Amino acid sequence: MRLGVLDVGSNTIHLQVVDGHLGGPPVPNSSHKSVIRLTEYLDETGAITDLGINRITDAIQSNMKSAEHLDIDELLAFATSAIREATNSDQVIAHVNKACGIDLQVLSGEEEARFTFLAARRWLGWSSGDLLVLDIGGGSLEIARGAEEDPTFKTSMQLGAGRLTRQFLKGDPFTSKSLKALEEYLEEKIEPLASSLSTFEKDNAAGTSKTFRTLAKISQNMFPKFGPHLTLAALDAMVPKLQALDIQSRKELQSVSAERAPQIVAGAMVAKQLMQTLELKEIRICPWALREGIVLHRLDWIER
Repeated sequence: MRLGVLDVGSNTIHLQVVDGHLGGPPVPNSSHKSVIRLTEYLDETGAITDLGINRITDAIQSNMKSAEHLDIDELLAFATSAIREATNSDQVIAHVNKACGIDLQVLSGEEEARFTFLAARRWLGWSSGDLLVLDIGGGSLEIARGAEEDPTFKTSMQLGAGRLTRQFLKGDPFTSKSLKALEEYLEEKIEPLASSLSTFEKDNAAGTSKTFRTLAKISQNMFPKFGPHLTLAALDAMVPKLQALDIQSRKELQSVSAERAPQIVAGAMVAKQLMQTLELKEIRICPWALREGIVLHRLDWIER
């Protein structure tokens, strides 16, 4: 079965075409992506502007046209944090669905966490036991934990790297005052997780987002002595270096894409605070995330 997975996220609109069947992994066929950074199209009331709605519509239509020759059997279209939290979310969804002829659904934060956890569980396997999964997106942070396929703990927090960059970080390089304000904010917001996850063994965590993958690559390039996983020791060394760079210097880093460069500092600070608060020494990087979880869930449902 050929599925199109349309992910309308905070940073990008991404149409991934995959071939899948029950019992087998989703096999990527092609990928079509547009960078839009929806948080830049919010007005003072928290609504997505008309220009932003047009950018979303144009990007979806362009990506769908690029994939129209692939004979997709079913399109799974979903929106995450940026649209979910916009004050005109219903208006945006209605416009996009009518203009693009699709059925775009808004995922709740807990649904994001649950589907991402399913993907990580299938990738890492049952031997990974009691598993903690972390995903730092552009608009939100998802956290889930459990020993089976359905997590016993799942939550979503408005701690995405793009959102925090827009809210807190000023200057180029970022000012020490704005960095300190973000650091204090993260400590306050993440601290309650320590009690929520107090029974976690603290040695079996996975990161699934592009932010975590980028941080792991920076670690391997700049601090290879810390090994293949993302460690707290590597983040302790990495964060001050990233904070000292201007955006052009971040773009020139071997592991940082142009789209990720503006927000990688905030992403690194979130990752560091999470690891400190939850007493995690290292995080394994899982290449599967939300889109794969959506596909796996759909294939499971079809079989039933």
